[in-house]
Amino acid sequence: MNWQPNRYSPSRRAFMVASATGFAGLQFGTPKQAQASEIKPAAKAGKAKSVILFFLCGGASHVDTWDMKPDAPDGYRGPFAPIQTSAPGVRFCEHLPMVSKQAHHMAVINSVGGTVNTNDHHAGYYYNLTGHVPDTTFLTLGNDRRPYSDDWPFMGSVIAAKKATASSLPGAITLPHKPSKAPYTRPGQFAARLGVEFDPLYVSSNREAPLKFHAPALVLSGDITAQQMHSRTQLLSQLDGARREFDKNPARQLWEKHQQRTLDLLLSSAATKVFDVESEPAAVRERYGKSVNAMSLLVARRLVEAEVPFVTVFWKEDTAIKNQCKSAGGWDTHGNNFNCLKDHLLPEFDQAYSALLEDLHQKGLLDETLVIVTSEMGRTPKIGDVRSGGVSGAGRDHWTHCQSVLMAGGGVQGGQVYGSSDRLGAYPEEHPVTPADIAKTAYYATGVNDLRATDSQGRPYNLLDEGEPIKAIF
Repeated sequence: MNWQPNRYSPSRRAFMVASATGFAGLQFGTPKQAQASEIKPAAKAGKAKSVILFFLCGGASHVDTWDMKPDAPDGYRGPFAPIQTSAPGVRFCEHLPMVSKQAHHMAVINSVGGTVNTNDHHAGYYYNLTGHVPDTTFLTLGNDRRPYSDDWPFMGSVIAAKKATASSLPGAITLPHKPSKAPYTRPGQFAARLGVEFDPLYVSSNREAPLKFHAPALVLSGDITAQQMHSRTQLLSQLDGARREFDKNPARQLWEKHQQRTLDLLLSSAATKVFDVESEPAAVRERYGKSVNAMSLLVARRLVEAEVPFVTVFWKEDTAIKNQCKSAGGWDTHGNNFNCLKDHLLPEFDQAYSALLEDLHQKGLLDETLVIVTSEMGRTPKIGDVRSGGVSGAGRDHWTHCQSVLMAGGGVQGGQVYGSSDRLGAYPEEHPVTPADIAKTAYYATGVNDLRATDSQGRPYNLLDEGEPIKAIF
């Protein structure tokens, strides 16, 4: 999130002390945004106590997975065959055999139109994560468009702000990375105008060590020792000098919120144990798979057990396949789309996602956990991308005009397809919806009915005016 020194500039010493006590994983903002909203708890609880958002970074090809078009003409139809699933009338790609066995838990929404003015990743992230159409700065700035403090908030931050929880952990947690690499951080994944205290806690891992999860806000650095961590008094004394400087600043309340949040995390055994996936039985880990994305979904299940309201898993790219797929190694398959899906992306997704649904169901958690799978866009129905040699490159380019979203649990009636795209998968046809409707559906499932907030001048506003929940899938 952009820090704007012209609005608020604490001393370098104060900021360094804050960083040394674990604030590296927490975002600083402006006094205006710190006071931006007075959150009232939801008046009526929904069935879903938690949400897991599995975001397929790069733009997953809807027409090669769960909205296949076997009757489309050559040049559009891919080589994959659809197969029957555990839900009558629901068909998935042949390379999703394990997910197909979980279709009776899933509602497949095949009519999501998320058209953005740039048809690119930045705007696609923002629209699908916030429910708000990107403004003109996304067009004028492109990939230089940074996250702004007055952006509309991430749906996970809204749910975390609105839902009361007994957990000692933050209300929104994101893993295993923050997309994308700075300075090209994707907008839409932060609390923004809602207030930085509702930013997700970012927990990191990587493909080389998928069992190790590192939460920057849980790590002490500087002159703070592990022994001091167990003494609240000693830790507070380390902060005291910086705090006195902040006492003179309009951002004092924000500072105190961050201080308390970090202390709670540092002193909570639950905060570290929940990320210890090595404590899971080997058979459970093997069912999910060995990748960092698989282990992130396993951590997500553990966080649901810990009553965290919103958990986001952003698909971690595999740089080993980036040249093959003409991408960053994720779902942005500009080249060699079909081999990249068949050999890499679909097998990893198939095992991990099906394991999550199976695991949640067996533990009796699926009914109270809404699981959403989405992406920033779909892919072009027509095969061939000029940046990978056209038709011969067998890639699919960006396509924000139509995509699919999967939902399971949290009161959703499984075994159904909602809406449809046209014969090519190019545009929504029956029951068209937008990312705003998807966000409103997540709010509906979690009982977040009051989307009112108040800005720093005491003026009320609505966090999302557009969209309606898709009640037909419940």
